[in-house]
Amino acid sequence: MSYSVGQVSGFAGVTVRTLHHYDDIGLLVPSERSHAGHRRYSDADLDRLQQILFYRELGFPLDEVAVLLDDPDADPRAHLRRQHELLTARIEKLKKMAAAVEHAMEARTMGIDLTPEERFEVFGDKDPEQYAEEAEERWGGTEAYAESQRRAASYTKEDWKRIRAEVDDWQERYAALMAAGEQSSGEAAMDLAEEHRRHIGKWYFEVPYEMHRCFAEMYVSDERFKAYYDSMRPGLAEHLKEAILANAARHTA
Repeated sequence: MSYSVGQVSGFAGVTVRTLHHYDDIGLLVPSERSHAGHRRYSDADLDRLQQILFYRELGFPLDEVAVLLDDPDADPRAHLRRQHELLTARIEKLKKMAAAVEHAMEARTMGIDLTPEERFEVFGDKDPEQYAEEAEERWGGTEAYAESQRRAASYTKEDWKRIRAEVDDWQERYAALMAAGEQSSGEAAMDLAEEHRRHIGKWYFEVPYEMHRCFAEMYVSDERFKAYYDSMRPGLAEHLKEAILANAARHTA
């Protein structure tokens, strides 16, 4: 038995345009064509589509899905086991996020101020207060740290979302800059280093260039920071360090 593209669209909850695209790129080529040339999908095609949609839901890009599914040595059952493991992990993460949201709602209703750790639990592993935490460790008791605490205490959830969005956007642009082969001493890298400095100043505490130089050294000498930046792109911590130093030099020369 075979099915039309419209029927498959209804079964799977995807658009006809998406199915056409999958056919065009060779990801899901229907097994049959009608006399009029219309696509007809077999049960095997539907099984493959299910696998595609599982992987897409897990965030895999289409080209990687194609490689996984077209591996001649792959066992279909192995695909299902892997997807089950990944989905189970996602479910656990979502449960933790839901619990964090409920906790935040309950605390807000009761007028309780959440700790920074609780406040950012909902945002996953990336912590927008990373700079403030490092300031506490390195410069606890200074005016810079006191200022960061004063500001953070007044921020709403929407403020934290804006901070997170700014950080994510900056990370993407810096990783893209490195992918394009831009030198750390180039204008583009120095401009992003300056944006980095101003972001901290905007949300936490003012960062003179000399302090920013100290941060730069920390980003490669402190394993936590090095791992954090290198997770965006290998070598980013060192690249950022050099960009910060170059940016500070051009502004203080």
